Amino acid sequence: MLEDRASKVDEVIELSEIVQARRLISDVVLKTPFVYAPLLSERVDANIFLKKENLQLTGAYKIRGAFNKIASLSEEEKANGVVAASAGNHAQGVGYSAKHFGIKAVIIMPEATPLLKVTGTKALGAEVILHGDNYDEAYAYALKYSKDNSLTFIHPFEDEKIIAGQGTVGLEMIDEVKDLNTILVPIGGGGLITGIASAVKQIDPSIRIIGIVSKGAPAMYNSYKAGDIQNSKSVRTIADGIAVRDVSPKNLKHILGCVDDIVTVDDEEIATAVLYLLERQKIVVEGAGATGVAAVIHKKFEFKKGENIGIVLSGGNIDVQMLSVIIEKGLIKSHRKMKLLITLIDKPGALMYLTDILRDANANIIQIDYDRTSTKLAYGDAKITIVLETKGKEHQEHIGEMLSNNGYLFEEEV
Repeated sequence: MLEDRASKVDEVIELSEIVQARRLISDVVLKTPFVYAPLLSERVDANIFLKKENLQLTGAYKIRGAFNKIASLSEEEKANGVVAASAGNHAQGVGYSAKHFGIKAVIIMPEATPLLKVTGTKALGAEVILHGDNYDEAYAYALKYSKDNSLTFIHPFEDEKIIAGQGTVGLEMIDEVKDLNTILVPIGGGGLITGIASAVKQIDPSIRIIGIVSKGAPAMYNSYKAGDIQNSKSVRTIADGIAVRDVSPKNLKHILGCVDDIVTVDDEEIATAVLYLLERQKIVVEGAGATGVAAVIHKKFEFKKGENIGIVLSGGNIDVQMLSVIIEKGLIKSHRKMKLLITLIDKPGALMYLTDILRDANANIIQIDYDRTSTKLAYGDAKITIVLETKGKEHQEHIGEMLSNNGYLFEEEV
């Protein structure tokens, strides 16, 4: 039994609670793949294994904790129903779980929540109420709504049943790969890493647990380093799943007791990881889910050659508009797309002569805009904005040389 293998670790959720959670959720929640990533492993010179919670039923790990919590409610509590505050993955986890048990679920979402998330939550049978300008206002209203309507509030991360459910991710990881050295876990409110660290450290304390925080939401990082609560005044990050402003005292206590380190990654590094996973690993992940990969690629912590590293891809519910922006910026940074501002003499044939040069340079034109009325232009000039598909840095340098040799004045927009 796993309980018999447990060793004593301070400030953890009991292993027996996590094992019980696995039994409770096993018939409903997917046991997601935990597989070797050869390309990423070769890139960083370590053995990388990816836990694909982006393939979970609701697209994220959150359903594990939500299902475990709702399954544990009394019959009276189930009859009354549940309420939660969320603008994303927790909402869908609660909605799906409530639907499974045939109970009422009310989700309070900020008024600015994207329509796709609202309709996705409603499709699971939950009632959605839009309230407040941000999560904190929605959260405060959800607590009041819970009290006024006698509904059980399902906290997204500060609840032992929730944490135990999230901890089942850790059990699955160490079952699948027996000799893990390090596990990387995204941190928002801290429920996922508390659950995973609690499970793993009681079975094998030698496995290193490292949390990953977005630099734009540094509250848990600052609190961990200081050893006490250090809330943020504001958060700003593309990793909306971990954009948490205030630290949970309970979860910080757990994390201080069983997490080995916390590191930060910035939005640029997260975006690079999202694009890498999409292009090279054929995996769609949200910003929070890519933080562990970002930490490995950008060497945010020390690891040995050949070390066995497990990374939790916590979710795949990325907004398609954000994904589009990440792809476009990534193509420009990797020299596969080039945007030029070129000054032309505004006369017949001028544009054709320019496109002939670009054709000879083997550059594919994918967008072109022509401006002859800007007050910044001299009379008789036109400004062309042209976007090209290119084949790398050397190709772009060749295009620039050809334009210069033919007398064109141009700027490259980056």
